[in-house]
Amino acid sequence: MKLVDEFKEFIAKGNAMDMAVGVVVGGAFTAIVNSLVDDIINPFIAFLGGLVTKSATAVGGGDMVKSAASIEEMVIPGTTIAIGSFIGAVINFLLISFVIFCVVKAINTMKDKMVKKAEPEEEAPAGPTQEELLTQIRDLLEKQKK
Repeated sequence: MKLVDEFKEFIAKGNAMDMAVGVVVGGAFTAIVNSLVDDIINPFIAFLGGLVTKSATAVGGGDMVKSAASIEEMVIPGTTIAIGSFIGAVINFLLISFVIFCVVKAINTMKDKMVKKAEPEEEAPAGPTQEELLTQIRDLLEKQKK
């Protein structure tokens, strides 16, 4: 039973929550980086590499854009830049981040309520009663008359 209590205490601490948030958001951000590399950067590099090899063989060192008769001749197979896939990864990241934010906010609100219930409310310092205040006012007025 001691192990379960220690585990509850570990989970209740903010460090475990921070670590879990970091892992989830880090995984979502990894998807953005992978999509950027796989869908945008690698096809662009492959396209540039294809231009160099095609232009060197087709024209003898000329630029592919100058030597291509039509735009279809410039397309290298497998070099499609998938902007939609990248945008989808960014949207997934934003959705995951928003859900994690909502969960953390709910947990923090719950923690605050539990802490407030656990702490006894401090009583305000007892001030003078109405009668005491009236007595003080009466005494001050008597002093002013004298």
